[in-house]
Amino acid sequence: MIVDTLRFATAGSVDDGKSTLVGRLLHDSKSVLADQLEAVEAASQRRGQEAPDLALLTDGLRAEREQGITIDVAYRYFAMPRRRFILADTPGHVQYTRNMVTGASTAELAVVLVDARNGVVEQTRRHAAVAALLRVPHVVLAVNKMDLVDYAEPVFAAIAEEFTAYAASLGIPEITIIPVSALAGDNIVKPSANMDWYGGPTVLEHLETVAVVADPSDDVARFPVQYVIRPQTAEHPDYRGYAGQIASGVLRVGDAVTVLPSGRISTIEAIDALGQAVDVAWAPQSVTVRLADDIDISRGDLIAPTDAVPSVTQDIEATVCHVADRPLKAGDRVLLTHTTRTVKAVVKNIPSRLTLDDLSDHPAPGELVANDIGRVVVRTAEPLALDAYADSRRTGSFLLIDPADGTTLAAGMTRPSDS
Repeated sequence: MIVDTLRFATAGSVDDGKSTLVGRLLHDSKSVLADQLEAVEAASQRRGQEAPDLALLTDGLRAEREQGITIDVAYRYFAMPRRRFILADTPGHVQYTRNMVTGASTAELAVVLVDARNGVVEQTRRHAAVAALLRVPHVVLAVNKMDLVDYAEPVFAAIAEEFTAYAASLGIPEITIIPVSALAGDNIVKPSANMDWYGGPTVLEHLETVAVVADPSDDVARFPVQYVIRPQTAEHPDYRGYAGQIASGVLRVGDAVTVLPSGRISTIEAIDALGQAVDVAWAPQSVTVRLADDIDISRGDLIAPTDAVPSVTQDIEATVCHVADRPLKAGDRVLLTHTTRTVKAVVKNIPSRLTLDDLSDHPAPGELVANDIGRVVVRTAEPLALDAYADSRRTGSFLLIDPADGTTLAAGMTRPSDS
Protein backbone atom coordinates (compact mmCIF):
# COMPACT_ATOMS: atom_id res chain seq x y z
CA MET A 1 0.00 0.00 0.00
CA ILE A 2 1.37 3.43 -1.00
CA VAL A 3 1.24 5.67 2.04
CA ASP A 4 2.78 9.00 1.09
CA THR A 5 4.86 10.99 -1.37
CA LEU A 6 8.46 12.12 -0.97
CA ARG A 7 9.70 15.10 -2.95
CA PHE A 8 13.48 15.04 -3.27
CA ALA A 9 16.14 16.82 -5.28
CA THR A 10 19.55 15.73 -6.53
CA ALA A 11 22.62 17.93 -6.90
CA GLY A 12 26.29 17.42 -7.58
CA SER A 13 29.32 18.84 -9.30
CA VAL A 14 29.88 18.35 -13.01
CA ASP A 15 30.92 14.76 -13.84
CA ASP A 16 30.13 13.46 -10.37
CA GLY A 17 27.73 11.01 -12.02
CA LYS A 18 24.46 12.52 -10.82
CA SER A 19 22.46 11.76 -13.95
CA THR A 20 23.87 8.24 -13.98
CA LEU A 21 22.81 7.76 -10.36
CA VAL A 22 19.28 8.93 -11.13
CA GLY A 23 19.16 6.75 -14.23
CA ARG A 24 20.41 3.77 -12.24
CA LEU A 25 17.82 4.41 -9.53
CA LEU A 26 15.02 4.47 -12.10
CA HIS A 27 16.38 1.47 -14.02
CA ASP A 28 17.12 -0.83 -11.10
CA SER A 29 13.83 -0.01 -9.38
CA LYS A 30 12.06 -0.97 -12.63
CA SER A 31 10.60 2.51 -13.00
CA VAL A 32 11.56 2.87 -16.67
CA LEU A 33 9.14 2.08 -19.47
CA ALA A 34 10.32 -0.43 -22.08
CA ASP A 35 10.23 2.11 -24.93
CA GLN A 36 12.29 4.59 -22.89
CA LEU A 37 14.93 1.95 -22.21
CA GLU A 38 14.99 0.94 -25.88
CA ALA A 39 15.52 4.56 -26.90
CA VAL A 40 18.41 4.90 -24.44
CA GLU A 41 19.98 1.66 -25.65
CA ALA A 42 19.71 2.80 -29.28
CA ALA A 43 21.19 6.22 -28.50
CA SER A 44 24.05 4.61 -26.57
CA GLN A 45 24.84 2.27 -29.47
CA ARG A 46 24.93 5.21 -31.90
CA ARG A 47 27.53 6.80 -29.63
CA GLY A 48 29.63 3.63 -29.66
CA GLN A 49 28.82 2.59 -26.08
CA GLU A 50 28.35 -1.09 -25.39
CA ALA A 51 26.21 -0.67 -22.27
CA PRO A 52 23.20 1.68 -22.02
CA ASP A 53 24.13 5.17 -20.82
CA LEU A 54 21.58 5.52 -18.02
CA ALA A 55 22.28 9.25 -17.73
CA LEU A 56 20.24 9.67 -20.91
CA LEU A 57 17.12 8.77 -18.95
CA THR A 58 17.23 12.18 -17.26
CA ASP A 59 19.26 14.45 -19.56
CA GLY A 60 16.35 15.20 -21.86
CA LEU A 61 17.48 18.41 -23.60
CA ARG A 62 19.57 18.03 -26.75
CA ALA A 63 22.25 20.35 -25.32
CA GLU A 64 22.39 18.18 -22.20
CA ARG A 65 22.89 15.02 -24.22
CA GLU A 66 25.49 16.59 -26.50
CA GLN A 67 27.54 18.16 -23.69
CA GLY A 68 27.03 15.40 -21.14
CA ILE A 69 25.82 17.88 -18.52
CA THR A 70 22.53 18.72 -16.83
CA ILE A 71 21.25 22.22 -17.63
CA ASP A 72 17.61 22.44 -16.58
CA VAL A 73 15.63 20.91 -13.73
CA ALA A 74 14.17 17.56 -14.83
CA TYR A 75 11.20 16.30 -12.83
CA ARG A 76 10.53 12.58 -12.69
CA TYR A 77 7.70 10.69 -11.03
CA PHE A 78 7.97 7.07 -9.96
CA ALA A 79 6.37 4.84 -7.37
CA MET A 80 7.44 1.91 -5.23
CA PRO A 81 5.28 -0.29 -2.96
CA ARG A 82 6.02 1.81 0.12
CA ARG A 83 6.14 5.34 -1.27
CA ARG A 84 5.64 7.58 -4.28
CA PHE A 85 8.43 9.91 -5.39
CA ILE A 86 8.71 13.24 -7.18
CA LEU A 87 12.34 13.77 -8.17
CA ALA A 88 13.86 17.09 -9.20
CA ASP A 89 17.17 16.40 -10.96
CA THR A 90 19.05 19.72 -10.76
CA PRO A 91 22.18 20.97 -12.56
CA GLY A 92 25.65 21.02 -11.03
CA HIS A 93 27.23 24.04 -12.74
CA VAL A 94 27.71 27.22 -10.71
CA GLN A 95 25.80 29.20 -13.36
CA TYR A 96 22.73 27.03 -12.75
CA THR A 97 22.50 27.64 -8.99
CA ARG A 98 19.07 29.21 -9.57
CA ASN A 99 17.89 25.91 -11.08
CA MET A 100 18.95 24.03 -7.96
CA VAL A 101 17.10 26.55 -5.81
CA THR A 102 13.97 25.94 -7.89
CA GLY A 103 14.24 22.16 -7.57
CA ALA A 104 15.09 22.12 -3.87
CA SER A 105 12.58 24.76 -2.76
CA THR A 106 9.80 22.21 -2.29
CA ALA A 107 12.01 19.19 -1.52
CA GLU A 108 11.92 17.32 1.77
CA LEU A 109 15.24 15.63 1.02
CA ALA A 110 18.32 16.48 -1.04
CA VAL A 111 20.79 13.96 -2.46
CA VAL A 112 24.20 15.61 -2.91
CA LEU A 113 26.81 13.67 -4.90
CA VAL A 114 30.57 13.78 -4.60
CA ASP A 115 33.21 11.96 -6.62
CA ALA A 116 35.12 9.67 -4.25
CA ARG A 117 38.37 10.61 -6.05
CA ASN A 118 37.87 14.33 -5.44
CA GLY A 119 36.03 14.38 -2.11
CA VAL A 120 34.24 17.48 -0.84
CA VAL A 121 34.83 20.33 -3.30
CA GLU A 122 33.62 23.92 -3.56
CA GLN A 123 30.43 22.94 -5.41
CA THR A 124 29.65 20.30 -2.75
CA ARG A 125 29.78 22.99 -0.09
CA ARG A 126 27.67 25.28 -2.26
CA HIS A 127 24.96 22.66 -2.71
CA ALA A 128 24.95 21.86 1.00
CA ALA A 129 24.68 25.57 1.78
CA VAL A 130 21.70 25.98 -0.57
CA ALA A 131 20.00 22.98 1.06
CA ALA A 132 20.59 24.55 4.47
CA LEU A 133 19.34 27.94 3.28
CA LEU A 134 16.14 26.39 1.90
CA ARG A 135 15.57 24.45 5.13
CA VAL A 136 15.60 21.04 3.41
CA PRO A 137 15.17 18.77 6.46
CA HIS A 138 17.07 15.69 5.20
CA VAL A 139 20.36 15.61 3.27
CA VAL A 140 21.99 12.50 1.79
CA LEU A 141 25.63 12.60 0.71
CA ALA A 142 26.17 9.95 -1.95
CA VAL A 143 29.90 9.26 -2.26
CA ASN A 144 29.93 8.08 -5.87
CA LYS A 145 32.51 6.26 -8.02
CA MET A 146 33.69 4.08 -5.15
CA ASP A 147 34.67 1.52 -7.79
CA LEU A 148 37.40 3.93 -8.97
CA VAL A 149 39.01 4.00 -5.50
CA ASP A 150 38.85 0.21 -5.07
CA TYR A 151 35.89 0.51 -2.69
CA ALA A 152 38.29 1.70 0.01
CA GLU A 153 36.63 2.37 3.35
CA PRO A 154 39.27 4.94 4.51
CA VAL A 155 38.52 7.11 1.47
CA PHE A 156 34.80 7.06 2.29
CA ALA A 157 35.42 7.68 6.00
CA ALA A 158 37.56 10.77 5.35
CA ILE A 159 34.93 12.29 3.04
CA ALA A 160 32.14 11.48 5.51
CA GLU A 161 34.00 13.13 8.37
CA GLU A 162 34.70 16.31 6.41
CA PHE A 163 31.16 16.68 5.10
CA THR A 164 29.56 15.93 8.47
CA ALA A 165 31.55 18.71 10.11
CA TYR A 166 30.66 21.19 7.38
CA ALA A 167 26.96 20.26 7.34
CA ALA A 168 26.80 20.61 11.10
CA SER A 169 28.23 24.12 10.85
CA LEU A 170 25.39 24.99 8.45
CA GLY A 171 22.78 23.65 10.84
CA ILE A 172 21.53 20.83 8.59
CA PRO A 173 19.41 18.72 10.97
CA GLU A 174 19.87 15.26 9.49
CA ILE A 175 22.67 13.80 7.36
CA THR A 176 22.96 10.31 5.87
CA ILE A 177 26.12 9.33 3.99
CA ILE A 178 26.11 6.36 1.57
CA PRO A 179 29.04 4.93 -0.49
CA VAL A 180 27.84 4.12 -4.01
CA SER A 181 28.86 3.35 -7.57
CA ALA A 182 26.12 4.57 -9.88
CA LEU A 183 27.79 3.02 -12.92
CA ALA A 184 28.07 -0.44 -11.34
CA GLY A 185 24.86 -0.18 -9.31
CA ASP A 186 26.50 -0.52 -5.86
CA ASN A 187 24.19 0.57 -3.00
CA ILE A 188 21.72 2.33 -5.30
CA VAL A 189 18.88 -0.17 -5.15
CA LYS A 190 20.70 -3.34 -4.09
CA PRO A 191 23.34 -3.67 -1.34
CA SER A 192 26.90 -3.80 -2.65
CA ALA A 193 28.90 -7.02 -2.40
CA ASN A 194 32.05 -4.91 -2.82
CA MET A 195 31.58 -2.88 0.37
CA ASP A 196 30.82 -5.36 3.13
CA TRP A 197 32.27 -2.84 5.60
CA TYR A 198 29.19 -0.63 5.05
CA GLY A 199 26.13 -1.62 7.05
CA GLY A 200 23.76 1.25 6.27
CA PRO A 201 20.84 1.55 3.82
CA THR A 202 20.97 1.73 0.05
CA VAL A 203 19.85 4.97 -1.57
CA LEU A 204 16.40 3.57 -2.41
CA GLU A 205 15.96 2.00 1.02
CA HIS A 206 16.68 5.35 2.68
CA LEU A 207 14.32 7.17 0.32
CA GLU A 208 11.58 4.66 1.10
CA THR A 209 11.98 4.80 4.87
CA VAL A 210 13.09 8.32 5.81
CA ALA A 211 10.47 9.95 8.03
CA VAL A 212 8.88 12.86 6.19
CA VAL A 213 5.23 12.72 7.21
CA ALA A 214 4.81 15.51 9.74
CA ASP A 215 1.84 15.91 12.04
CA PRO A 216 -0.08 18.95 10.71
CA SER A 217 -1.13 19.81 14.27
CA ASP A 218 2.52 20.58 15.05
CA ASP A 219 2.35 23.66 12.78
CA VAL A 220 0.41 26.87 13.27
CA ALA A 221 -2.61 27.08 10.97
CA ARG A 222 -2.37 29.34 7.93
CA PHE A 223 -5.13 29.64 5.33
CA PRO A 224 -4.53 31.99 2.37
CA VAL A 225 -7.84 32.88 0.72
CA GLN A 226 -7.80 32.09 -2.98
CA TYR A 227 -11.41 32.70 -3.98
CA VAL A 228 -14.61 34.04 -2.42
CA ILE A 229 -17.65 31.90 -3.18
CA ARG A 230 -20.99 33.79 -3.32
CA PRO A 231 -23.52 31.71 -5.32
CA GLN A 232 -26.46 34.05 -4.50
CA THR A 233 -28.92 31.45 -5.71
CA ALA A 234 -32.37 30.57 -4.41
CA GLU A 235 -30.86 27.48 -2.79
CA HIS A 236 -27.93 29.36 -1.22
CA PRO A 237 -29.00 33.03 -0.95
CA ASP A 238 -26.64 33.94 1.91
CA TYR A 239 -23.74 31.54 1.35
CA ARG A 240 -20.34 33.20 1.70
CA GLY A 241 -17.36 30.87 1.67
CA TYR A 242 -13.62 31.42 1.44
CA ALA A 243 -11.88 28.81 -0.68
CA GLY A 244 -8.20 27.90 -0.77
CA GLN A 245 -5.55 25.40 0.22
CA ILE A 246 -4.53 25.16 3.86
CA ALA A 247 -0.85 26.14 3.86
CA SER A 248 -0.06 24.68 7.27
CA GLY A 249 -1.63 23.39 10.45
CA VAL A 250 -5.19 22.37 11.26
CA LEU A 251 -8.51 24.26 11.07
CA ARG A 252 -11.46 23.27 13.27
CA VAL A 253 -15.05 24.43 13.48
CA GLY A 254 -15.30 26.76 16.46
CA ASP A 255 -11.72 28.08 16.21
CA ALA A 256 -11.27 31.78 16.89
CA VAL A 257 -9.51 33.26 13.87
CA THR A 258 -8.15 36.60 12.71
CA VAL A 259 -8.31 37.82 9.13
CA LEU A 260 -5.16 39.58 8.00
CA PRO A 261 -4.10 42.19 7.13
CA SER A 262 -7.34 43.82 8.39
CA GLY A 263 -7.11 42.27 11.86
CA ARG A 264 -10.85 41.47 12.03
CA ILE A 265 -11.71 38.60 14.41
CA SER A 266 -14.32 35.90 13.92
CA THR A 267 -15.02 32.20 14.47
CA ILE A 268 -14.98 29.31 12.00
CA GLU A 269 -18.65 28.42 11.61
CA ALA A 270 -18.27 25.63 9.02
CA ILE A 271 -15.70 23.90 6.81
CA ASP A 272 -16.63 22.31 3.48
CA ALA A 273 -14.32 19.76 1.87
CA LEU A 274 -15.16 17.99 -1.39
CA GLY A 275 -18.75 19.15 -1.08
CA GLN A 276 -19.19 17.76 2.43
CA ALA A 277 -19.30 19.54 5.77
CA VAL A 278 -16.41 18.52 8.06
CA ASP A 279 -15.43 19.49 11.58
CA VAL A 280 -11.68 19.53 10.97
CA ALA A 281 -9.31 19.98 8.02
CA TRP A 282 -5.54 20.09 7.73
CA ALA A 283 -2.73 21.00 5.33
CA PRO A 284 -2.52 20.59 2.39
CA GLN A 285 -6.27 20.05 1.93
CA SER A 286 -8.26 22.40 -0.28
CA VAL A 287 -11.38 23.55 1.56
CA THR A 288 -13.99 26.28 1.84
CA VAL A 289 -14.21 28.04 5.19
CA ARG A 290 -17.29 29.88 6.42
CA LEU A 291 -17.08 32.40 9.26
CA ALA A 292 -19.65 33.40 11.85
CA ASP A 293 -19.34 37.11 11.02
CA ASP A 294 -19.86 39.01 7.79
CA ILE A 295 -16.36 40.36 7.15
CA ASP A 296 -14.94 42.01 4.04
CA ILE A 297 -12.51 39.31 2.85
CA SER A 298 -10.96 38.96 -0.60
CA ARG A 299 -8.32 36.97 -2.45
CA GLY A 300 -4.94 37.37 -0.80
CA ASP A 301 -6.21 37.72 2.76
CA LEU A 302 -4.86 35.26 5.33
CA ILE A 303 -6.95 33.50 7.99
CA ALA A 304 -4.96 32.47 11.07
CA PRO A 305 -5.62 31.48 14.70
CA THR A 306 -6.25 34.54 16.82
CA ASP A 307 -3.73 33.37 19.41
CA ALA A 308 -0.97 32.79 16.83
CA VAL A 309 -1.10 35.41 14.10
CA PRO A 310 1.92 36.20 11.91
CA SER A 311 3.45 39.65 11.82
CA VAL A 312 1.89 42.20 9.48
CA THR A 313 4.37 44.54 7.87
CA GLN A 314 5.24 46.59 4.82
CA ASP A 315 9.00 46.34 5.42
CA ILE A 316 10.42 42.93 4.57
CA GLU A 317 13.95 41.71 5.20
CA ALA A 318 14.67 38.60 3.20
CA THR A 319 17.22 36.37 1.57
CA VAL A 320 16.59 36.06 -2.17
CA CYS A 321 17.97 33.98 -4.99
CA HIS A 322 18.10 36.10 -8.13
CA VAL A 323 16.89 34.02 -11.07
CA ALA A 324 16.53 36.56 -13.89
CA ASP A 325 19.17 37.50 -16.44
CA ARG A 326 18.87 41.23 -15.72
CA PRO A 327 20.33 42.49 -12.41
CA LEU A 328 18.28 43.43 -9.36
CA LYS A 329 19.18 46.86 -7.97
CA ALA A 330 18.11 49.11 -5.12
CA GLY A 331 15.27 51.32 -6.27
CA ASP A 332 13.78 48.74 -8.63
CA ARG A 333 10.00 48.70 -8.64
CA VAL A 334 8.61 45.18 -8.57
CA LEU A 335 5.53 43.12 -7.83
CA LEU A 336 5.70 40.86 -4.78
CA THR A 337 3.64 37.65 -4.77
CA HIS A 338 3.08 36.01 -1.39
CA THR A 339 0.74 32.99 -1.24
CA THR A 340 -2.37 34.25 -3.08
CA ARG A 341 -1.63 37.98 -2.72
CA THR A 342 0.26 40.23 -5.16
CA VAL A 343 1.23 43.80 -4.23
CA LYS A 344 3.42 46.55 -5.61
CA ALA A 345 6.81 46.96 -3.95
CA VAL A 346 10.18 48.63 -4.23
CA VAL A 347 13.63 47.23 -3.47
CA LYS A 348 14.92 49.65 -0.82
CA ASN A 349 18.37 48.15 -0.20
CA ILE A 350 20.65 45.20 -0.96
CA PRO A 351 22.80 44.96 2.18
CA SER A 352 24.87 41.93 1.20
CA ARG A 353 25.50 39.01 -1.12
CA LEU A 354 26.12 35.54 0.29
CA THR A 355 29.30 33.60 -0.30
CA LEU A 356 27.76 30.17 -0.71
CA ASP A 357 30.85 28.26 0.38
CA ASP A 358 30.25 29.20 3.99
CA LEU A 359 27.18 31.49 3.96
CA SER A 360 29.32 34.50 4.92
CA ASP A 361 28.20 37.99 3.83
CA HIS A 362 29.85 40.13 1.15
CA PRO A 363 28.63 43.63 2.09
CA ALA A 364 27.12 46.22 -0.24
CA PRO A 365 27.32 44.37 -3.57
CA GLY A 366 25.39 47.10 -5.39
CA GLU A 367 23.28 44.60 -7.30
CA LEU A 368 22.41 40.94 -7.58
CA VAL A 369 22.91 39.11 -10.88
CA ALA A 370 21.66 35.73 -12.05
CA ASN A 371 22.38 32.94 -9.54
CA ASP A 372 23.37 35.37 -6.78
CA ILE A 373 21.88 34.87 -3.32
CA GLY A 374 21.75 37.94 -1.16
CA ARG A 375 19.92 39.92 1.49
CA VAL A 376 17.38 42.54 0.42
CA VAL A 377 15.06 45.01 2.10
CA VAL A 378 11.72 45.45 0.32
CA ARG A 379 8.96 47.99 1.00
CA THR A 380 5.47 46.96 -0.09
CA ALA A 381 2.61 49.28 -1.00
CA GLU A 382 0.21 47.29 1.19
CA PRO A 383 0.75 45.37 4.42
CA LEU A 384 1.43 41.62 4.23
CA ALA A 385 1.04 38.87 6.83
CA LEU A 386 4.32 36.98 6.79
CA ASP A 387 6.00 34.25 8.78
CA ALA A 388 9.76 33.82 8.98
CA TYR A 389 10.89 31.23 6.40
CA ALA A 390 12.55 29.28 9.22
CA ASP A 391 9.09 28.80 10.73
CA SER A 392 7.12 28.16 7.53
CA ARG A 393 8.53 27.43 4.09
CA ARG A 394 5.11 28.13 2.57
CA THR A 395 4.05 31.41 4.20
CA GLY A 396 7.62 32.63 4.64
CA SER A 397 8.43 32.64 0.93
CA PHE A 398 7.59 35.00 -1.92
CA LEU A 399 8.46 35.94 -5.49
CA LEU A 400 9.61 39.26 -6.92
CA ILE A 401 8.10 39.87 -10.38
CA ASP A 402 8.99 42.34 -13.12
CA PRO A 403 5.81 44.44 -13.52
CA ALA A 404 6.68 45.21 -17.15
CA ASP A 405 6.62 41.68 -18.55
CA GLY A 406 5.77 39.31 -15.69
CA THR A 407 9.25 37.77 -15.52
CA THR A 408 10.19 36.20 -12.19
CA LEU A 409 13.16 38.15 -10.84
CA ALA A 410 13.90 36.51 -7.50
CA ALA A 411 12.65 33.92 -5.04
CA GLY A 412 12.62 35.22 -1.48
CA MET A 413 12.78 33.77 2.02
CA THR A 414 11.73 36.12 4.81
CA ARG A 415 14.04 36.59 7.77
CA PRO A 416 13.06 37.07 11.41
CA SER A 417 12.38 40.76 12.09
CA ASP A 418 15.10 40.92 14.73
CA SER A 419 17.86 39.48 12.47
